Amino acid sequence: MDDDRPDVLLTGLLFYDLVLTGLGGPPTPGEEIWTKGMGCGPGGIANLAVAAARLGLRTSLATVFGDDLYGVHCRDVLGAQEGIDLSLSRTAGGWPTPVTVSLAYGGDRALVTHGQEPPYSQDALMADPPPARTALVHLEPEPRAWLAEAAAHGTQVYADVGWDPSGQWPRDLLDQLSLCHAFLPNEAEAMAYTRTGSASAALNELSELVPVVVVTRGGRGAVAVDQTTGEYADVPALDIDVLDPTGAGDVFGASFVAASLGGWPLEERLRFAVLAAGLSVGHPGGALAAPGWYGVDRWWHSLTDPGLRRAYGFLADRLPDDPGPPVAYAPVTPPAPRH
Repeated sequence: MDDDRPDVLLTGLLFYDLVLTGLGGPPTPGEEIWTKGMGCGPGGIANLAVAAARLGLRTSLATVFGDDLYGVHCRDVLGAQEGIDLSLSRTAGGWPTPVTVSLAYGGDRALVTHGQEPPYSQDALMADPPPARTALVHLEPEPRAWLAEAAAHGTQVYADVGWDPSGQWPRDLLDQLSLCHAFLPNEAEAMAYTRTGSASAALNELSELVPVVVVTRGGRGAVAVDQTTGEYADVPALDIDVLDPTGAGDVFGASFVAASLGGWPLEERLRFAVLAAGLSVGHPGGALAAPGWYGVDRWWHSLTDPGLRRAYGFLADRLPDDPGPPVAYAPVTPPAPRH
């Protein structure tokens, strides 16, 4: 019997992103900088949703849209353009869609956001979470009730975590890993939560708490261990010029899930996630920078470096026969509403 469950279940806060690129540095007080690089579109939880959908995963998103122009545009892009199931999402009258302005420079970005808490919580949106093959979640100090229910339904939970500006890094947050199949922190987060001094030491400690652990290391790639198969992998990053890193971590996570659902060996899963994240940083705009199968296929068929051809040779058997149409990257301004 066919499995008609969503491949990926997501919930979180959605933003309208306005990304400015090509800056030599941040503006100083009283200074105006002109730049030719700009992109706009949905961001926040949309980064994960678009990255997953562009890899052919049936993606269900529970989020809140404002009834303003930003919210209408984001709903149209996610539902009509990207084919994401929004049946669990809600539109909130009179609530402004959060807006983030991202200034990308020097391989990183600075963010300024206008917004307020949505009128519906994650637990309200996911009051009765539907069974799904996986859920991609962001762990927070206060556990979400829906997460335990989803795990009880048999949903495999892939989790990441954010930076703790308080500097406390509460160890009890890791208790939530008992509900998870995989945990994907970055190196700084992993070391801070485990009180260790290296990515490898953090990986070893976290592997006692959750079956699959991936620790990302930015320009130095990623390391991972899968206790269910006994595999260990250490993969370097690709040498790619960074235009805008917004959402690269989300592309990494969604790509790792897609490869995991395909039953790939750990090293292939890790290389695929590193590649997809690397391809995303060459375009502005968070969610719409996700390469999908189309972008990966183009990269593979244009690749001439013999070392990379060997390292990524598995793609010859993994790429779909039809990678789909060209993906829509973030426009400079949103198109006129359709009537």
